[in-house]
Amino acid sequence: MPVLLLTEDEVRQLLTMELALEAVEMGLRKLALDEAVNIPRARAQTDHVMLHTMSAGAKTLGYVGYKCYATSRRGTTFHVGLYDGKSGALLALMQADYLGQIRTGAASGVATQYMARHDAAEVGLFGSGKQARTQILAVCKVRKIRRIQVYSPNEDRRRAFAEEMSTQCQCEVQPVPRPEMAAEDKDIVITATASREPVLNGNWISEGTHLNVIGSNFLGKAEVDAVCVRRCSSIIVDSKDQARIEAGDFVQALEEGSIHWSDIHELGQVIVGRYTGRAHPEDVTMFKSLGIAIEDVAVAARVYEKAREAGVGRTIDW
Repeated sequence: MPVLLLTEDEVRQLLTMELALEAVEMGLRKLALDEAVNIPRARAQTDHVMLHTMSAGAKTLGYVGYKCYATSRRGTTFHVGLYDGKSGALLALMQADYLGQIRTGAASGVATQYMARHDAAEVGLFGSGKQARTQILAVCKVRKIRRIQVYSPNEDRRRAFAEEMSTQCQCEVQPVPRPEMAAEDKDIVITATASREPVLNGNWISEGTHLNVIGSNFLGKAEVDAVCVRRCSSIIVDSKDQARIEAGDFVQALEEGSIHWSDIHELGQVIVGRYTGRAHPEDVTMFKSLGIAIEDVAVAARVYEKAREAGVGRTIDW
C-alpha cells in the first residue's frame, strides 16, 4: 500500500487556522456524540528521553490515528500516523510540530466561540512562544479583537512578538512590562507559558472574562492560581479523562474542595448543547486545554485530504 509522507513545510503549506477550527470542532462534536474514541496521553521515559503517545478514532470521519512525540534536552520531534478507519491501512505519516501548534490554538478558538462574550475585544496574553502565536491567531478568527496586550519575562522577546503578531492578527498587539497589565480589564485572557508556578493571579481578572489556559499538561504544573479557578462559573476541558491525570491548574482547588469534578464539563458537550459555556455576561469562564488526540487526528485527516487533492508530499510502498 502507498503511504503518503508529509514534511513540516508541506503541512504548513496545507494547513490554515480556518481548516483547523472546523476540524477540531467536528472532532470534539463526534466525541460528545459517542462517534469517536479518544485515548489520553501516556508517557514512557529513559534517563534522557520522554516518549509521549496518544491516539483517537472517529468512525464517521473514517480515520483512526495517533500522535507520538519525543522530548529531550535536544528538543522535541512530533509525528502523526493516520490509518483508514475501515481497512486499517496506513495512509500517511506526517511531521506534526506545526500541526500541534495550530490544533492547540484552534481548540482555544472553538472554546472562545462558545464561551467568551460576543463583544469581547480586549485580550491579555501570557507567553510569547510558538503556542502563544497560534492562540491569538485563533481567537482573532472568532472574535473581532481590537487590542492584545502581551507579557512575558523577556522584554526583547515580548517586543519582537508584539511587532510580528500585530501584522499577522491585523490588530494592535502591545508588550506590557508587568503581568497584571495583561489581565486587568480584559475580555479574554490566555496563558501559554512553560511556567511550573502560576503566572495569573485570580484577583487581577475582571467580571465577564474568559480564560484559555493551555500551557500545563502535568499535575505538578499550574499557570493559574486557585483564586482563578474558584472565580469561574463555568470550567470546561477538552477531555475529563485527560484532565484527571494532567490538569495541574485544578489540583489546589480540588484538594481544598472549592471545585469538584462534577462541576467540570467537556467542550464537546458544550458544542452539542448539553451544557452552556456561559450563562451570564458577568460570569468568569475557563477553558483548560490539555491537547487531545481526536484534535490531532481530525486535523491530520483534513491535511491528508488536501495533500491528496493538491499532489503534495511523496509516497512510499509500505
